[in-house]
Amino acid sequence: MIKRFTVLLLLAGVGTLFAGLLLGYSPDGELNATARYYADHTAPDIGAANIVTAIIVTYRGLDTLGEVTVLFLTAAIVGLVLARGRRRTRTEQRELPPSGELLTTGSRLLVPLILLLGVYVFVNGHLTPGGGFQGGAILASAILLMLLTDPLRRFSHRLISALESTSGLVFVGIGLLGVFFAGGFLDNRILPIGNLGSLFSAGVIPVIYSFIGLKVGAEFSSMLVSLSETEDS
Repeated sequence: MIKRFTVLLLLAGVGTLFAGLLLGYSPDGELNATARYYADHTAPDIGAANIVTAIIVTYRGLDTLGEVTVLFLTAAIVGLVLARGRRRTRTEQRELPPSGELLTTGSRLLVPLILLLGVYVFVNGHLTPGGGFQGGAILASAILLMLLTDPLRRFSHRLISALESTSGLVFVGIGLLGVFFAGGFLDNRILPIGNLGSLFSAGVIPVIYSFIGLKVGAEFSSMLVSLSETEDS
C-alpha cells in the first residue's frame, strides 16, 4: 500500500511539474542570435541542405565526437560485463527452438534491404533527415534480425572491433585534417562544397557521416552479439 501511494505521489509530482511547464510555455517571437546565425549562414558556408546535419557535424562536431565516445564506452562495458557470464555450450545451443520458415524467408529478403536503407540514410544525411546515428542503428537492426532468425549464428568480434576502431580513427583523422587544411576541427571544407542539394555537396560531411554510421552500427552490433552469446541475457 505504501509503495503504491509513493508511486502515485511521484506521478502526481511529475505531472504537476510538466503541467506547469506546459501552461507557462510561450514560443519565442524570433530566433536568438545563435539560431539566427545558423539559419542564415549554414547553407552558404557549409553547403548542406539539412541544417541540422551541418550543425551537428561541423559547428558542434565536438559534441558528436563525445556522443560517439559515450556509445563506444557503453558497448565496451556491456561486452565486459557479459564476458563474465557463462556462454552457451554446443549442446545447449542445439536445444534452442528452430526459427519459423516465415521468419527465415523474410530475413533473407529484408536484411539486404535494411542494410541498403541504412547506407542510404547516412550517405544522404546532408540532404534529408537522418545521418550517421540513424543509419548505424538501421544497420544494427539487420544484425538483430539475423540473430532472431538463427540464434546459433556467430559474428566475428574481431571484425566488428576492427570496423569500429577504423571508423573512429578515420572520423578523428578527418577532423584533424580540417584543422590543417580548413578553418578548424571537423571543418567540412577540406573538400569542395559543390552545389547545394546535390549528392556530392557539403564538402566532407557525407564522408564523415558514412564513417559515423559504420562506427555506430558496429557498436550496436557488438552489444547485440554479446547479448546473444550469453546464456543469462
